[in-house]
Amino acid sequence: MGNSMVLAFYITVGCVAFVISKIIISVLLYRRWKRKHMVYEDGYSGGKIVMFRSPMMQSLTSDAFLKRTLKLTNKDIIGSGGYGTVYRLTINESTAFAVKRLNRGTAERDRGFERELEAMGDIKHRNIVTLHGYYTASHYNLLIYELMPNGSLDSFLHGRSMDKKLLDWPSRYKIAVGAARGLSYLHHDCIPHIIHRDIKSSNILLDQNMEAQVSDFGLATLMEPDKTHVSTFVAGTFGYLAPEYFDTGRATAKGDVYSFGVVLLELLTGKKPTDEAFLEEGTRLVSWVGE
Repeated sequence: MGNSMVLAFYITVGCVAFVISKIIISVLLYRRWKRKHMVYEDGYSGGKIVMFRSPMMQSLTSDAFLKRTLKLTNKDIIGSGGYGTVYRLTINESTAFAVKRLNRGTAERDRGFERELEAMGDIKHRNIVTLHGYYTASHYNLLIYELMPNGSLDSFLHGRSMDKKLLDWPSRYKIAVGAARGLSYLHHDCIPHIIHRDIKSSNILLDQNMEAQVSDFGLATLMEPDKTHVSTFVAGTFGYLAPEYFDTGRATAKGDVYSFGVVLLELLTGKKPTDEAFLEEGTRLVSWVGE
């Protein structure tokens, strides 16, 4: 009887110690996460701003950031899409951000903002654009991204004649490899895996060294490693979507790879997937190359 009581005592002590250690570890991990990611969070005009820790954000207060966003005008617009408008936000001569504004009002618009946060919150990769923070308010949301000084691959390949710049073959190769590395990271190294669903030349941005950075995760879908697909509504950009996606509505990593293949054809040919000549002939860049 005595031995049973001693055994029960040690088992109880062990269980309590295990639970306490789990609690301590959880608290320490949370504090570490907060020190690493969050600099400031506060209410402002009915909204909330969260800024992640990074060298660029250390000297920037929430009030300073928000005051500058209120002064943004159409002259500051550097891009737009189905889910929002992107502005250049200049803080000083050495610091600037790309601020994506997503107006609220529909469940799908709000979901697009949530998708970007889910996908981008913990990602750190040299070929994926960095998210520095976000702001939420009653009428709109803001995503604060690193500014890419060389714009998008689309602007290099298909920009207006005045803005169009030439890309030599080493630069095209470098961009292709960088984008492939970013996409591979999303598909294989992130848990859960991330399916982008809108890989295209306008969503591949170029930094000051012409390194490719995958951007715009408004359609991104998370997929557990043991799954082969995620059933979704068909979305993306015509000319880049895999044919089977239209038929099944199943988003897969292979669909992203197909879209990336179209981008490679753009790099090789300099033609848009939906070039007017293709539309007149009832074909697309992919089938035109295969002819």
